[in-house]
Amino acid sequence: MKLRDLEVFVVGNPPPGFGGRYFIFVKLVTDTGIVGYGEVYAAAVGPVAMQAVIEDVFARHMLGQSPDRIEQMFRSTYSAGFTQRPDPTVIGAFSGLEMACWDIVGKALNRPIHALLGGQVNDRLRSYTYLYPTEDQDPLTFYNSAEQSAACAARMVDLGFTAVKFDPAGPYTIMGGHQPTMVDVARSVEICAALRDAVGSRADLLFGTHGQFTTGGALRMAQAIAPYQPLWFEEPVPPDNMAALARVANGCALSVATGERLTTKAEFLPALQAGATILQPALGRVGGLWEAKKIAGMAEAFNAQMAPHLYAGPIEWAANIQLGASLPNLLMLEQIGTGNPFHQHLLTTPIHWEDGYVHVPTAPGLGVELNEDVARAHPYTGTRLHLEMQATPHPTAGGLWAGG
Repeated sequence: MKLRDLEVFVVGNPPPGFGGRYFIFVKLVTDTGIVGYGEVYAAAVGPVAMQAVIEDVFARHMLGQSPDRIEQMFRSTYSAGFTQRPDPTVIGAFSGLEMACWDIVGKALNRPIHALLGGQVNDRLRSYTYLYPTEDQDPLTFYNSAEQSAACAARMVDLGFTAVKFDPAGPYTIMGGHQPTMVDVARSVEICAALRDAVGSRADLLFGTHGQFTTGGALRMAQAIAPYQPLWFEEPVPPDNMAALARVANGCALSVATGERLTTKAEFLPALQAGATILQPALGRVGGLWEAKKIAGMAEAFNAQMAPHLYAGPIEWAANIQLGASLPNLLMLEQIGTGNPFHQHLLTTPIHWEDGYVHVPTAPGLGVELNEDVARAHPYTGTRLHLEMQATPHPTAGGLWAGG
C-alpha cells in the first residue's frame, strides 16, 4: 500500500467564525483506494502559499511511501533542506498529512487510531470551551463585560462543562510583551470574580492570554487573579522566550500552560524545563499524532499533563480525541462550545459530546469522515490569515483594548 494522491481543501468558516477564518483539510488516497483525512493548523502564510507548501511536502517526502512509515517521513521532512530544527510552516504541513496517514493505517487495520498509540486508557474525555458570545449577546462588548462573560459561563456549566476559558487581559500584538495597565488588571480581576461567583466550585477557570506580557507584567497579573484559583495561567509571555516563562513559572503560584504555538518535541522540552506543567499542543502544527505522543511521554517524566489545543476545524478535533484516549496524563481537551454547528456539518457523522465529556469513537482511523460536498461548497476566497495579531499595543478609547 503506497500513498498516491493528495487533495487540499481550504474551507471558509462562515460567521461567527469561531475556530478561525478558514480550515485547511487534506485528503490522501492510497494505490489501494483507502482515503485518509487530516487538518493543517499552521497558517503563517496565506492559504494559496500554504497549499503549495503542503503539496511540496507531500511530493518531496511522502508520495509513493507506505503510510505507516510515519517516523521516516517525519525525519525526512524535519531535516529538509539541511534544517533539522522546528519550522512551524513545514512541520504544520506535515502534521495534517501525518494525521491522514494514521487515518489510512487505522482503516486498513480496521482499528481506531488510539488502539495503535498504545491503546485506550480513557473511555470519555473531559473537555472545556472558550467563552464565546451567544446569539443574544453583543460580540462587540462581550469580551470586556464581566456580566456577559458570567452569564455565558453559567450557561456553559449548566450544559455540563466543568471548565471554561477566557482571556480578558488585553491584546496580543506583533510588538511582543508589554506591561498590563491597571485597567487590564482591574478588568481581569472583575471578570474572574464574576465567573467564580457564577460557577462556584462547579467548574475550573482557565485564564487565557496570548503571550502578551513582559515577565514582570505576567507576575503582576498572576498575583492579581490568584485569589480566584484559576486552574491555569496560559502562555503568559511570548512563546519564543523560555527564560521568561521559567521566571513566571517559578515566581507565581499558578500552573503555567503553554504550547499552541510550539512545534515538535524540540520546543516542548524547553517549555517543560522552564516549568510549564500543562502542555497544549495543536496537532495540526506540532508534528502530528506520533510527535504529540512523544511529547506526552516527556510530560509524564516531568509530572506534567496534556490539554490539546483547538482553534481549528473538526478533523483536528477528532485527532485530539484519538490522542487523548491514549494518554494517561490527559487533563482535558479544548473544543468550541458543544460542537460548532459548522464543525459538525463538515463531518458525515457528528462527534458525540455529552455532559462535559467527549465520547471516544470506535470506528476505524480518526473515527470521522469529512463531508467533501460541504467542504467544496464553502471555499475560502479571501487573502487574510487564519488568525492575525493586533499591530500596536495601544488602548482604545476608555482604556479598553481593541483585541486581537
